[in-house]
Amino acid sequence: MTGQVLIIDDARVVRISLGRIMRKCGYDVLEAANGEQALEVYASSQDIQVIFLDINMPVMGGMEFLEEFKSRFAATDRPPVIIVSTETETSSILKAISLGASEYVMKPFDEAIIKSKLDIVGIAYQS
Repeated sequence: MTGQVLIIDDARVVRISLGRIMRKCGYDVLEAANGEQALEVYASSQDIQVIFLDINMPVMGGMEFLEEFKSRFAATDRPPVIIVSTETETSSILKAISLGASEYVMKPFDEAIIKSKLDIVGIAYQS
């Protein structure tokens, strides 16, 4: 398996935990602590297969990131975005999906949940 994943979350522990899962799945892991950093990382990367995105972050949150991401990059160039958040409001989840998110994972999560979401969005991984 080759390729990269981008994990965008202000909580370092979440980036570490999700990064560990994705490395086991065969991916190189890129990280950003907010949406602004993530846009820079994405623009300078070549092979990001999937993005994991928190909603509530300082500087630029997940919703703002999705809006910017959608406006800066063509739909054909954008990988699936999986929201990973503690947000339980249906309106927030629906807004994220309307802005281009593909799936949603509630924190806390485990490897099985992450793999099931990768299956749903059509991203291959090593078992």
